[in-house]
Amino acid sequence: MANIIFSQSSGLQDSVFGKSQAPIRAFIEARGEAFEQASIAKQIFNMLKSNQALEKFTGMTAMQGFMPVGENGEVPVTGFQEGFNKVFEHMTWKQSFSASREMVDDSKLLDFQSRPRAFVTAYYRGREEFAAALLGAAMQNLTAAAFMGKKFDVKTADGVTLFHAQHPSKTKGKAQSNYFNNPVLAEAIGLLQTRMQNFTDDEDNILDVAPDTIIIPNDAVLKKLVFEAIGSEKSPDTANNGFNYQYGMWNVIVWPYLNKYVTGANKPWILFDSRYNSDYNGAVWLDRVALEVNSMISETTHANVWTGYSRFTAGFHDWRPFCIGGITAAAAA
Repeated sequence: MANIIFSQSSGLQDSVFGKSQAPIRAFIEARGEAFEQASIAKQIFNMLKSNQALEKFTGMTAMQGFMPVGENGEVPVTGFQEGFNKVFEHMTWKQSFSASREMVDDSKLLDFQSRPRAFVTAYYRGREEFAAALLGAAMQNLTAAAFMGKKFDVKTADGVTLFHAQHPSKTKGKAQSNYFNNPVLAEAIGLLQTRMQNFTDDEDNILDVAPDTIIIPNDAVLKKLVFEAIGSEKSPDTANNGFNYQYGMWNVIVWPYLNKYVTGANKPWILFDSRYNSDYNGAVWLDRVALEVNSMISETTHANVWTGYSRFTAGFHDWRPFCIGGITAAAAA
C-alpha cells in the first residue's frame, strides 16, 4: 500500500461531502501505490527514512590490512580518520485540490476522479522529476540543480560534482575520474566498466565496485547502440562474430525525464553499481515526512479542500557507484 497518511477534520463525515471521502481516499492510495511500483528514482537512489532536520553522511578512510607479526608478536596499531562528509537538509513540499459544494449538488463524479488523480500524479511525478533534475545537472557537470525555483546541491562529499575528471582524495590516494567522452559501444562499456572496477578509496585501496546497470535518456540512437552492444551473444564489432562478454551482464534503465538535460553534441550514458550505491550511500534519498493528506471544509467557500504535505530531500554522497561516457568535453577512458 502507498505510504500516505490521511487525516480529516471532525464532523466532515456528517457533511454533504461525507460519502465522497472514502472513494477519494481509496483512489489516492491506489494511484500512489501504482506510482511507487513504477518509480525509476528508487532504482537509482538509496531510499532512506530520516528523523531529523539535517542528516550527515560520512565514511572512514581504510584501515591498513592485517600484518604478519610471527609467533607471540605485538598487535599492530593502525590509524584511520573520517573521510569526506556531506550534510543533507530537508525541503518541505506542499500542494492541494478542492471539490466544490456545487460538484456534489450536481453529482459531478468525473471531477471527483480527475482532481485526486492530478493531485497524486503531481506528487509522484514531481519526485521522479526531482530525482532526474539532480542526475541531469550532474550530467551537465553543474554543482547545483534548478528545480521549481529552488537550487539543490549535486556535489558529492568531496566537494566536486558527481561526474568529474578529478575527484580528490582525503588522504594519500590519487585523484580519479568518472567522466569520459567514449561513445557507447561494446568496447567502451568494457573500458568504463574496468575503470570502475579499479576505483580506489582515499588510501588507494581497490574497492569492490562492480557496475550492473546502464542508465540512458530516452534517445533512439543511444538505445540502438546500447542494445546492439549488450543484446547479442556474438560480438557486434567483428566480422567473425566473436564472443560478446557483455551479453547478459546489464540491467538497462531508459529514463525519459533525463531527456531535457542532454545538451549540445553529448550522448550521455551512465554505468551504475546498484549494490555499491546501496551499501555506501552514493545517491541518497531521504524521506523525513511521508505524504500527509488532510481533508477539510473551507469556511469561506464551503468546498472540500484536500491538502498534501511532505518533507524530503536527495543528493549525492559518494561518486564511486557512477561513471559517465558520451560527454564531448571530457577525455577518453
